[in-house]
Amino acid sequence: MCTNKLTSEKFQDLAKFIDDLEDKQGALIEVLHKAQGLFGYLPEEVQIFVADKLNINVSKVCGVVSFYSYFNTKPRGKYVLSICMGTACFVKGAGDVLKEFEKQLNIKAGETTEDSKFTIDVLRCVGACGLAPVVTVNGKVYGHFTVDMVSKLLKEYSELEG
Repeated sequence: MCTNKLTSEKFQDLAKFIDDLEDKQGALIEVLHKAQGLFGYLPEEVQIFVADKLNINVSKVCGVVSFYSYFNTKPRGKYVLSICMGTACFVKGAGDVLKEFEKQLNIKAGETTEDSKFTIDVLRCVGACGLAPVVTVNGKVYGHFTVDMVSKLLKEYSELEG
């Protein structure tokens, strides 16, 4: 069950944020960051709302959202597991780590578990090549990650309250 619902309160917060901007003309990316912070992702309804409030074409908003990998159009899990697939990480086994996460969670990269607890994400490089292979969970870095560490990490985050 997704906890990040599209509530009217969040739309009101976004509207106020946009209304308070001094220069709306160049604020699309800033507004999209705010919207994703509020909603957790940028579904079509939010993109249309942003376009209307900024008085720009929806296709421009969709283009920006689809161009930047930071923006998400689908809900993400409470814990986003990002596996670095940069060269250093890949040659040190990141591909096998990714396969193990996919196997244990029964989802593929880019997908979210049915309980909305985990999302698997793939990154190009996190800039921590000396720690390769690297996995991050909501930005927390785990270096020298191995296939054998997958179960322990999943158990650790599954047991967290919240």
